[in-house]
Amino acid sequence: MDFAFSAEEIAFVKEVQQFLDDNYSPEVMDVTRENMAQICDTPARRAFMKKLAAKGWLGLTWPEEYGGANADGVYEYLLNELLSSVGAPQIGKGVGIIGKTLMRHGSEKLKREFLPQIINADIEFAVGYSEPNAGSDAAAMRLKAERDGDGWVLNGQKMFTTSAHFADWYWVGARTSPDAPKHNGITLFLIRMDDPGLTIHPMPTMGKERTNMVFFDNVRVSDDYRVGELNKGFQYISEALDLERFTMFTFSPIKNRLQLLIEYVKTATRNGKCLKDDPIIRQRIANTAVEGEVARLLGLNFVSAAIAGGKPPTSEASCYKLYATELSQRIADTTMDLAGPGSQLCLGNNTAPLRGRAESTYTYTVIDTIGGGSSEVQKNIIARRKLGLPKNF
Repeated sequence: MDFAFSAEEIAFVKEVQQFLDDNYSPEVMDVTRENMAQICDTPARRAFMKKLAAKGWLGLTWPEEYGGANADGVYEYLLNELLSSVGAPQIGKGVGIIGKTLMRHGSEKLKREFLPQIINADIEFAVGYSEPNAGSDAAAMRLKAERDGDGWVLNGQKMFTTSAHFADWYWVGARTSPDAPKHNGITLFLIRMDDPGLTIHPMPTMGKERTNMVFFDNVRVSDDYRVGELNKGFQYISEALDLERFTMFTFSPIKNRLQLLIEYVKTATRNGKCLKDDPIIRQRIANTAVEGEVARLLGLNFVSAAIAGGKPPTSEASCYKLYATELSQRIADTTMDLAGPGSQLCLGNNTAPLRGRAESTYTYTVIDTIGGGSSEVQKNIIARRKLGLPKNF
């Protein structure tokens, strides 16, 4: 397997880097907001995404018939990594999850209505899978959708909907056949976030970002806004989650924090001795650096497998997501250990080691191992789909 980039891909990287330099803004780019927090939740960030759209970069891998460039997935990978390396918004749920699912399974009406808005950065989405009793097990969702004339009425609750407070549309899974096996009775819908039957309650996280509870009270949706076949929603969700597990947990923040830790160890002292001269610390840093390279290669392996197979490879997505987010936690742990008691001081404190990045990333990384399917879920996927082990009933 050749992980070297072509001359065209290297030229694309340089073009994007120049664009990011030319459009630098602290309102848009903040490296202390990582992965799931790199979203278009402010007017400045949405304006930045419009600039990306004007360059034709949001639809790089989309077919030309939908306004895309039909490029290999490696270009989307490179773009997302470069965006996350400076703390800019990533390409988002619309391009990477909703758009690609609509292209495969959506009606012509939904394609005509939503795909142009997505590729032009005119629209933002929230994704509603998790519920109070259906966290990483999306198939256990109980939000009820009952047929009513030419549409549906939804009642129930969603949790951990990160973008609900600023999104335009809600991509929602609901149970349309309560008596069917749990994987076979779910349908996907698109619902406007300003629907009067939706009530949004904020849920602050330990990572200082906001997620939300969303309550449905007789929310009506036309059958025109049903995505794909009735009761096939879980299959579509599974495809979309493979994309989410890879595109929303980029390697660049891990690389940046690892480099930050290395630079700290090079100059920090304890009891009059440089940390870089301590053999135990040197070994720990070296081990972490090797693990970082493993995470990078697992990401490239996903890209390579996706290009070869034409769709997101499930087990490769889970391998990357599991290893990268668990490594991110280990780096946070190592940083807290090596920086000492001062590492507990909050972000932005000039007297704190690494200006508080240790405390910040320690809390962020907990969220990363849960979002997009917890580490335990990823292990089960790898066991079943890669290793051929039976389900654990």
